[in-house]
Amino acid sequence: MTKISWNMPNSVGWGIIGLGNIAQKFAKDLALVPDAALMGVASRSMVKAKKFKEEFKVPYAFDNYMALLNCEEVEVVYIALPHTEHLEWSLKAMEKGKHVLCEKPAGIDRKQVEAMIAASKKNNVFFMEALWSRFIPCIRKIKESVEAGEIGAVGYLHADFAFFALDRDSEGRLLNPKLAGGSLLDIGIYPVFLAYLILGIPDDIQADAKFLDSGTEVQIAITFTYKSAHAHLFSGLTATSPMTATISGNDGTLIIHSRWHEAERFTLDVEGQREEFHYPTVGKGYTYEIEEVQRCLAENKIESPFWSHSHSMDLITLLDKIREIAGIRFPFEG
Repeated sequence: MTKISWNMPNSVGWGIIGLGNIAQKFAKDLALVPDAALMGVASRSMVKAKKFKEEFKVPYAFDNYMALLNCEEVEVVYIALPHTEHLEWSLKAMEKGKHVLCEKPAGIDRKQVEAMIAASKKNNVFFMEALWSRFIPCIRKIKESVEAGEIGAVGYLHADFAFFALDRDSEGRLLNPKLAGGSLLDIGIYPVFLAYLILGIPDDIQADAKFLDSGTEVQIAITFTYKSAHAHLFSGLTATSPMTATISGNDGTLIIHSRWHEAERFTLDVEGQREEFHYPTVGKGYTYEIEEVQRCLAENKIESPFWSHSHSMDLITLLDKIREIAGIRFPFEG
């Protein structure tokens, strides 16, 4: 698709706070969405902000986040900061009347997410956790397939997400406990999300984690128990897993191919008859959550029915419980 001109009439003005790798991917996908215009970017480094501005032909670049929030051309702010800064800048953005798409996890704990949702309602602005997997065509079709009973009643779900990262900077966001680093909140959130999406809130949770000497959790195995089903979930930074997911019912099995959280295909196996379905994504796949934000704004909604405020509350409640069971605490939590 053609890059949308930033001054196109009736386009939605976007801003990005935090210009790391994920912001790069997001900006590339934003350029593929009709009526989306990246108007401003902000980093604590003007060198980085200017580089980003030039690469993506953004009108405004700022070396502080408040300056971006004061930019009238920015209507929606995508927050791509470390976990520990999500709450502060989501609240500040919403207090400025900006709509917010905040990277997952929306907050570090339930209290933080509650505050974000309260700010959305108080200021009558849209707020959504950027759980982009929920919106990609493959995942949406899989949920429809399960709900239509194509594999029967689900009895078992398995999902993993792991890669080797112990050689990365210990002060970086992934391994630094002061930044709420570790596998669970960064990548374990995906398997937890899938179990919740397909099976809902479990009756019981078991979890066991492994830690570095620094206190950073680097792998975790989780079991969700339901009345008639189990979900086995895993995330880790110590080794690379297949990154596949399986949903098994009494009539068949649905296999989501690697990497399942951004999958473009799945296989449906019913009574030995296998059929493969392909749902290619536009760009990386962030395009779909961007389109959902813009659809909701056009309809004057402050939340998405596909990933609502209550969905984010359920997810963070599950993550809080898993952390409690596995003994995952961050230094700033005391």
